[in-house]
Amino acid sequence: MKFIAALAAALTAVYASPLEKRAAPQGIDVSGFQPSVNWATVKANGLSFAFIKATEGTTFISSTFSSQYVGATNAGFIRGAYHFAHPDSSSGAAQANFFLAHGGGWSGDGITLPGVLDIEYNPNGAECYGLSAAAMVNWISDFSNTYHAATTRYVRSLNGHLIYTTTDWWTTCTGNSAAFANNNPLWIARYASAIGTLPAGWPFATFWQYADSGPNPGDQDLFNGDAAGLKR
Repeated sequence: MKFIAALAAALTAVYASPLEKRAAPQGIDVSGFQPSVNWATVKANGLSFAFIKATEGTTFISSTFSSQYVGATNAGFIRGAYHFAHPDSSSGAAQANFFLAHGGGWSGDGITLPGVLDIEYNPNGAECYGLSAAAMVNWISDFSNTYHAATTRYVRSLNGHLIYTTTDWWTTCTGNSAAFANNNPLWIARYASAIGTLPAGWPFATFWQYADSGPNPGDQDLFNGDAAGLKR
């Protein structure tokens, strides 16, 4: 019952936040921490999309990515891949190419979400990976430009790569750059009853990761739109 109340509060918050006022399809994002997702059950629970971890840096490929991606596909999910960035280890271009080579591509088939650049707190060192705000913006641009060159699309309407981050990290590590808002839809992480303040430039978030646990595996997400918009 506590979760039902929390979910109701989260859904209500969608309509009182910078998200646009629309229906909100639910989804999850998963990684190797959820190795055995029962996708049929998750689908039966009413979820419609999933993000699946594919890569990190230029050395890590998730061993569960293929099975999770195929499972989500077979269950009828709209699904896509995400890349956990390590800006201290190699260039944005190198990491974009590694991601593209290992599951991060995009196709206009109506079931493939744009790839995601997951750029957030460093799990193993300095919060901003030792980069200045200007250097971080350049790194993200390098990734974005490389991804765009490979897929030939930018993404204001979800046709290239999304940026997953938190407002706190983005403000701290990019100087709250507004340089990406025109081409890169935002997937914001904030575990609260309201989405809160967004990073500079984005008038709304396209996806909201509102909880890191729930009745379904992995993190819990909402799409800012309706089912037809999600497919588009």
